[in-house]
Amino acid sequence: MSALKDRWISSLVFLLFCASSIPKCGSASLQQEPSPQHYFSVLEAGKTSLAFFTPSVSPGAQPFLEQIESSAEVLQDYGVSVVKVNCPKEDVSRYCGKENALRKAFLFRGNRLIREFPTDALFDVNSIVANVLFALLFNEVKYVETLADLENIENVLKGKSNMVFAYVPATGTAEHRAVMEAAFVYGTIHQFVLTTEAALLKATSHDDPDVSSAWLLFCHCQQATDPAQPCRRTALAQPLTLLNIHRHLKLMGAPLVTEVAEDPEKISTVHLQLGLPLVFILSQKETYEADRRTAEFVAWQLLGKAGVALLSRDLVDLNVLHRSNVALKTPDEGMPIQYLVLEDTDEVITLVEDKNKVKQIQQDEQEEEEEDEDEQENTNQDIQDDQVVEAVSRDKKRELPLEQILVLTEENFHSSFSEALTVVLFYASWEAVSLAVLRSYSEVAAHLKGTPGVLLSRVNCWDWPGLCSQENVTQFPTIRLYKEGQQSVTYRGMWGAEELSSFILLSQVSCPLKLATLDEAEGYLRGEFPSELSSHHHTSLLGVFSTATSEAKEAFEEAGNILSGHVRMGMYFEDDALALSQKYSVSPPALLLARSRGRSVEGISLSKHSLQDMVQMIRYELLDIFPEITVPNLPQYLQLGKPFLILFSAGDISQVESKEMLKLAKGRPQQAFVACWLNLKKTPVGHGILRMYFSTTPPLPVLLWVNLHAGGQVFKFPSGQSITEMNILSWLEKLQAGLEIPSSTLAEEDWKPPLPAYDFLQMMEPPVPELSPQPGDSPAQHPPKSPGGDPAGGDTATREEPSQESTAEEFGSPGRDLRGTAPRLAARDKQGKRHSEL
Repeated sequence: MSALKDRWISSLVFLLFCASSIPKCGSASLQQEPSPQHYFSVLEAGKTSLAFFTPSVSPGAQPFLEQIESSAEVLQDYGVSVVKVNCPKEDVSRYCGKENALRKAFLFRGNRLIREFPTDALFDVNSIVANVLFALLFNEVKYVETLADLENIENVLKGKSNMVFAYVPATGTAEHRAVMEAAFVYGTIHQFVLTTEAALLKATSHDDPDVSSAWLLFCHCQQATDPAQPCRRTALAQPLTLLNIHRHLKLMGAPLVTEVAEDPEKISTVHLQLGLPLVFILSQKETYEADRRTAEFVAWQLLGKAGVALLSRDLVDLNVLHRSNVALKTPDEGMPIQYLVLEDTDEVITLVEDKNKVKQIQQDEQEEEEEDEDEQENTNQDIQDDQVVEAVSRDKKRELPLEQILVLTEENFHSSFSEALTVVLFYASWEAVSLAVLRSYSEVAAHLKGTPGVLLSRVNCWDWPGLCSQENVTQFPTIRLYKEGQQSVTYRGMWGAEELSSFILLSQVSCPLKLATLDEAEGYLRGEFPSELSSHHHTSLLGVFSTATSEAKEAFEEAGNILSGHVRMGMYFEDDALALSQKYSVSPPALLLARSRGRSVEGISLSKHSLQDMVQMIRYELLDIFPEITVPNLPQYLQLGKPFLILFSAGDISQVESKEMLKLAKGRPQQAFVACWLNLKKTPVGHGILRMYFSTTPPLPVLLWVNLHAGGQVFKFPSGQSITEMNILSWLEKLQAGLEIPSSTLAEEDWKPPLPAYDFLQMMEPPVPELSPQPGDSPAQHPPKSPGGDPAGGDTATREEPSQESTAEEFGSPGRDLRGTAPRLAARDKQGKRHSEL
């Protein structure tokens, strides 16, 4: 029924277009009435007519008469008759009086007057048709003047219907006529909105549009189910004619992505029928979800320019290179389909927009094949640049103790969930990073062996891709925590066994933990925790709230939901909360920080109650005053964006140095820098850092000022002075005054692997599946080198929320993309030597 309706609309538009293009014979459809009395007596209910009243002799009205007579046949196609009514000389009524004198035309529906037009507004056929249809469709076509009016209409239409927004520089033009004729046909399907305000057009566009030309935007409001989500807009790139508008609306109504399972030579879509090319994204079962998202991303970019189809390799036997991931079919008869290997979605878009791109890509592929052959002959590369791959390859014969980890499949995945906390590692059995994390995971299993309420499990996504796809796992390794009746949580922290164990144990307890009595609250501050928390030496944080501080209490609870697994948080909001907070010289709402199991409790007033401020404040307050810098905690301190006053030591620092540095960290200047220390025995990477700062490792301990965020200058504390608070403050004053010379300056360069990547994928048998392009892929970006020698990164966990289709939206989480199982469409160098994305 829908296809029949589409064909009927297409036929009607085509007939209307043809009718408007054929020269008219003038008065063939013009009706004439001898008098107004006779005209009004024969009007039929529901019938529409455009009437003009003229004396028997009126030489000055001849130009208007010619134009309105020429429009008679066009208006007849829309059910509007054009009538010339002769006025007797003695008739001085409203329509035939001297005040009219052919200065107005009148639009009637039956006996009811709909609109009267000044004849100077009906200066040609276009203006007559446009104005008449605008009047007839007054309730269907909305006219807007401000951005607020347009957004109100969009908000009403979201999730219900699409909108066609047109801008014309002036009414009565050919473009105005084309828009109104399209609205006459498609007005029951889409909401048409019209404006002549140039400022409104500019407000709806990120570019600077030419307001002297007409514009038409198709607004995809039907897909915007979220009220806060804006409607996508697709502009008509051709001039505003009835045929171009019809073509554009046909394209907008076609499926965004067509799934095909037959020979591409036999495929015909509306795009090919309208003279546009069709792009095929070659897919397979293992990577279907990823390929589908890629195809949708490309389709949105090429909407109105080309069609996009998802072609399944599993269902069609293609006699092409297995690594080909894109095909292009043009509407030209006899032209063969081009099968190509593209690296990113930008190349797909350029492929459509630049016809010379196909030949260039084919030449590049031939050159790359020759380079690959040359590289295979070079057997001297014995070193792998990626330490993870090297480590896994070196220890590949070592058996991991995985007895404590439950193997999950499609059959037992959901049935394994219970009131216990189920931890699931999604991984690929052949991939290096997955195997490295599996090693850490086995250590976690050994550490948590016998822990009640915790079940560790794993899913091999290489064996169960459908299960991983069903769970929306698009990258591996990925660790998720499941508990019956609760939303799953994705772990986004460091992959070390200690960090994983801590996260799992902390996730067992409610965050924040609600304390019912004053004794429980004070015991919590003293270090009396539930058994799940007893083995962790985190700083404890207790939120204290009264009944009058509900807003802060709610923000604190939401912050606990976000920080769950990383922070030990408690909450007390009983009647005697005021007494508890006053004991530590604060008033509710307040935070109480208990360091060293309650030996030191600090009270902090909560002045900001928003969720973002609450999370940021908690993270900042939980940082140690004088921390020991390690690889896992370095990112937290780098994110502060402050210089580092860092003491390098060959072991534990002395009590005297620790006391002096702690006094300095607690002093007034603490807001300006991070006072910290690094133990080279626990963090050996510190040796490499010192060698970068100096040609040789200086005698330890050594105190340095490192400003990574402004110039990269490194200053060395004078070796002849003792490390005391007074001496350090005096030295810092000289630094600020510019009286000290830096020992070295760090170069601003990216951290990159020293050697070309070891492509272990090419060594796998059988060959891994080829993949299709994906939106937003780019090579791994390495941040500048830090004092700790490790790139900065976050370590927070977030509760899973339903995500909107967009974008390649979640590719920033840790792990490798499932589509990384074969050469991906990534923005890589054209040279043969590429860096690994591990």
